[in-house]
Amino acid sequence: MSDMMQAVRKTRPDKGLEVCTVPRPQPGPEDVLVYVEAASICGTDLHIWNWDDWSQRRIRPPLTLGHEFCGTIVAVGAKVQHAHVGDYVSAESHVTCGMCYQCRTGQAHMCPATKILGVDCDGAFANYVVVPEKVIWQNNRAKLPPEVATLQEPFGNAVFSTMNQDLSGQSVAVLGCGPIGLFTIGIARAVGAKAVFASDVHPHRINLARRMGANEVFNPAELARNGLDSIKATVDAMVAANGYGVDVVLEMSGAASAITTAFRVVRNGGTVILFGIPARPVEIDVAENMIFKNLTVFALNGRRIFDTWYKTRWLLESGVVDLRPLITKTIHFEEINDAMAMLARGDACKIVLLPNAGRPAEISEPHRPRPPDPNITGAPVHR
Repeated sequence: MSDMMQAVRKTRPDKGLEVCTVPRPQPGPEDVLVYVEAASICGTDLHIWNWDDWSQRRIRPPLTLGHEFCGTIVAVGAKVQHAHVGDYVSAESHVTCGMCYQCRTGQAHMCPATKILGVDCDGAFANYVVVPEKVIWQNNRAKLPPEVATLQEPFGNAVFSTMNQDLSGQSVAVLGCGPIGLFTIGIARAVGAKAVFASDVHPHRINLARRMGANEVFNPAELARNGLDSIKATVDAMVAANGYGVDVVLEMSGAASAITTAFRVVRNGGTVILFGIPARPVEIDVAENMIFKNLTVFALNGRRIFDTWYKTRWLLESGVVDLRPLITKTIHFEEINDAMAMLARGDACKIVLLPNAGRPAEISEPHRPRPPDPNITGAPVHR
């Protein structure tokens, strides 16, 4: 391995990213070094590229971006016990403290001391990335090729929010068809929703929503151009399609108009799940749109560590949800700024960076045997 590598970095407080040559990171005693085979671009990366208000408050350049990835472990620290050289892995991007109240009560995804890969420390838009062993997730290469395995981290957000409810036999509305919303449509169909309605203003995303299985897709911007009140028209159309309102609404955009639509389109006694993050405070008529409708409302963020990952694995490895239609293109380092601009225009869903040419040449098989898995029938169980 070379001592140097390429990485996509935010080098200065301004719009854009740069491809830099930097020293290859070294794993600490409890870390692993991963040769990155694929890394997908997230909305967070787009915020950092654009250098918006959130980025200016949170990001401290220079920083290597990227928190959605998969690859092969090529080195491990002295205290690493369960990860092995040669393992094909992804990682939970949220590195939690393990000691706070939330971490100790099964709510690690709410840890107040969380450090995020590619936000608070150097990430995976690089030839190599170092991550703590405790966040490593083992992949099955035969079932998850790199361009799909890298999507597990964001897909888990949709799994957490969607499978928070029993959707079988329920009508579902997904407001906002960015990547998480599109994932949500696929999951809702997979778990037996009787009908899935969706809304978005981008033609590309509307087409993808149909490909992922939405029964009907509404464009509020198109309704407004036709002289209609976009919120009222969308609500009327969804209510008419189902007869009495939607059982479960998942608001995935954070747009104020979509949040208003969510509370109006849901049936009396239904459920609203708020997952999109508004850019500014949103006013809600709590009496008319929540209390008098006897709604159940969930405000959710992230995914359960690692409970959601197990559900994610089943949905993807079984083929119940196919994410390949959502991969707009794969790119190399020099295309990163063009790819970000494409995402900013809404002309793409998921773009996957391929930092290296395939698997690492120096790794063919794990260098040491893995202990028996007690979850596999016939393996000895030690108590």
